[in-house]
Amino acid sequence: MNYDELFEKYNLLLNEHKHLTEENKSLKAQLGVTDFEHAKVNITKYVSEENTIPDDKLHDETSFFNVNNASDSISKIKLFMLLFKGRDDVYATRWENKKKATSGYSPVCLNQWQAGLCGKPKVSCDKCVNKSYANLDEHVIEDHLRGNIVAGIYPMLPDETCHFLAMDFDEADWQKDISILREVCTEFNIPIAVERSQSGNGGHVWLFFENRLSAAMARKFGTSLLTYSMSKRYEIRFKSYDRLFPNQDTMPKGGFGNLIALPFQKVARGNNNSEFVNERFESYSDQWAFLSSIQKISENTIENLISKLCRGHELGMLKIDEEETQKPWEAQKANLQQADFPKQIEIVKANMLFVPKAAISQRALNHLKRLASFKNPMFFRQQAMRLSTYGHPRVISCADETTNYLCLPRGCEIDLISEFEQFGVDVHFIDKTNHGKTISVEFNGQLRDEQSLALEQLLQHDTGILSGTTAFGKTVVAIKLIAERKVNTLILVDKISLLSQWNDRLAQFLIIRASFKTFQFGQGQGGRKF
Repeated sequence: MNYDELFEKYNLLLNEHKHLTEENKSLKAQLGVTDFEHAKVNITKYVSEENTIPDDKLHDETSFFNVNNASDSISKIKLFMLLFKGRDDVYATRWENKKKATSGYSPVCLNQWQAGLCGKPKVSCDKCVNKSYANLDEHVIEDHLRGNIVAGIYPMLPDETCHFLAMDFDEADWQKDISILREVCTEFNIPIAVERSQSGNGGHVWLFFENRLSAAMARKFGTSLLTYSMSKRYEIRFKSYDRLFPNQDTMPKGGFGNLIALPFQKVARGNNNSEFVNERFESYSDQWAFLSSIQKISENTIENLISKLCRGHELGMLKIDEEETQKPWEAQKANLQQADFPKQIEIVKANMLFVPKAAISQRALNHLKRLASFKNPMFFRQQAMRLSTYGHPRVISCADETTNYLCLPRGCEIDLISEFEQFGVDVHFIDKTNHGKTISVEFNGQLRDEQSLALEQLLQHDTGILSGTTAFGKTVVAIKLIAERKVNTLILVDKISLLSQWNDRLAQFLIIRASFKTFQFGQGQGGRKF
């Protein structure tokens, strides 16, 4: 059968479907059956007559506060939809390609793979003029709970509000991270629900709101909770800030925001996953009774909690940028005491500054880690332009750690010393740096007065920054510095054009002695845009 024959067959089926739909409506009108009653019959086809609940209770939210494992299906579905409310004009289902060992979620389109309508794989769904997304209704939720599909919802509504906030933890220590967050929520009387993920290798923390809340406020609330929790467990990673649902304050152009998989996925529940768990990460024996007991949080309560959880910015204290230095009255102060630090400390200076973690409190370690962390301008730029922030972390951290040491970049040395001295800590450094190899080179050129002044200042320090305007001659000053130090040097640049420029300038301004005639400038490239 060729394309024309298929298309003709498709049109015949469309006409037949239209005729049957009209006939169905006519018959229902004669019988006096409404669309809602028809839907109810479809949903409860597996429920016995004696378990059917009265119609008046279908519209009463309070009737779902007593749902349990023995309750009828209508009550369970309605309760589920009251809690996990996202966009109802679109939803996604999980797909899996076993041949390529890939999987993911895609919005459900009524025209998917329809000849003459669906443009896949040449045209993406968001650019397709024939896209017709399916609505999220009781039938979809029923199929999800029965295991016929694995559904996901989009938390952010078109008006940039949401009914809930969810946090995703998927690191190796996800249970420890969630336990600390649960302690914080208990401390501030914040009701939460913890779900073990479908894989069992992570968890979701759900917070439900009484009324729709702006995504910006919901995310500020979640961020404040994370920041406060980090002061009690510094190991909580900054990437947790990027695992909020919704993941942006504003709706990206042409998109729906991020998606979260719905709980109670039937196959996963066979392994006690995709279920809600207690403080010991054990599944509640009656999952529906637990959902019935969940309390929602009011907007006023959230506003008060944000003011209690964080002082200043919800991301907490980070390395400040130029704009923030112009607002010293807004500067935050660390809530630390002398008891948070040892009386003396030995820091190993190597490729990084290795700070021993012993005798330093959790909140102090969290504060020190933030000396090497800063807000990612690319994230906020993308969000301001209503573009996707996927792949752009909110916070960039240059800190690292081992079992016994917190590792900070050597550029943090002055700030680190200042922090320790502020609390009376006697600081000693052990130099384990690589002093490099001596090279026999000379500078072939003449510096201008302002360049000579900059060089003089740089030579007085082991580390420093040369900041100059365009055409100042920063490259030439750096080459002169190499000639003065006479040590093999690693040069890092962020553009291919600068790499070529450096090669040209080194060949022009650096004289290599006879014994180094076989010397060549090595180079490599690669990188990532944050």
